[in-house]
Amino acid sequence: MMELLEFSFMQRAILAALLVSIISGVIGSLVVINRMSFIAGGVAHGAYGGVGLAIFFGFSPLFGASFFALALGLSIAFLTQNDKRGLDATIGAMWAFGMAFGIILLDLTPGYRSDLISYLFGSILAVSDDDLKFILSTLVLALIFVVLFYRQIVAVSFDAPFARLRGVKSGFIYYAIVALVCLSVVAMIRVVGLILVIALLTIPPFIAQSFSLRLGSMMAFSSFLAVIFCALGLCLSVSYNLTSGASIIAVASVSFFIASLFRKYRTS
Repeated sequence: MMELLEFSFMQRAILAALLVSIISGVIGSLVVINRMSFIAGGVAHGAYGGVGLAIFFGFSPLFGASFFALALGLSIAFLTQNDKRGLDATIGAMWAFGMAFGIILLDLTPGYRSDLISYLFGSILAVSDDDLKFILSTLVLALIFVVLFYRQIVAVSFDAPFARLRGVKSGFIYYAIVALVCLSVVAMIRVVGLILVIALLTIPPFIAQSFSLRLGSMMAFSSFLAVIFCALGLCLSVSYNLTSGASIIAVASVSFFIASLFRKYRTS
């Protein structure tokens, strides 16, 4: 295992795992406390339409997925911001549209792309320099947003009506969070894939929420947990020749069940 650290692909994989873990802690915490898990899941699966669009027209799948994810996420936010009654149906429709659109475009694209499976299930060992730049840019945007608007984020997340009465621009905060969720989903594609990205975005914050009293500590603790999950999953993937995304999420899921049992035992 140690000798693999000499290779550039392994160094990129470790750096990607670290950066994605921090994104998971910061943006995932906002997803959990704002109950946006279903929105994130819909965007994650719908972003496949952007992958298909990019491959069909011959440009970067990362750019295509980002554009499509933002379009879907902001559309969902616009349609459901003031009326959540149709949220499930809206997300379900856009989720299905994105996946179907992507599959159709890939069917119409001549040739065979062997790397398509990595967008569905992740391939952290195949992370490129461009992927790292995108992940780092997303992380920097997320950190700037949280630092600049931390108090407003807390106010909107825990009591949006009161925040509006106090003059907080809750609409801007809501749209900004959704946009960052969309970019975070795309940033995690190469690590765990579109199918499993929602798990990495929500499991560490779910666990951290039970042991944190403030949003900031929740973000820090969930980032730490995500680092552990990614590191253990990467070790399993390399040692036993397993799919990297599935290995990471398997570790995270087992940890979630253990934490849930511990919480139940502690409160009983």
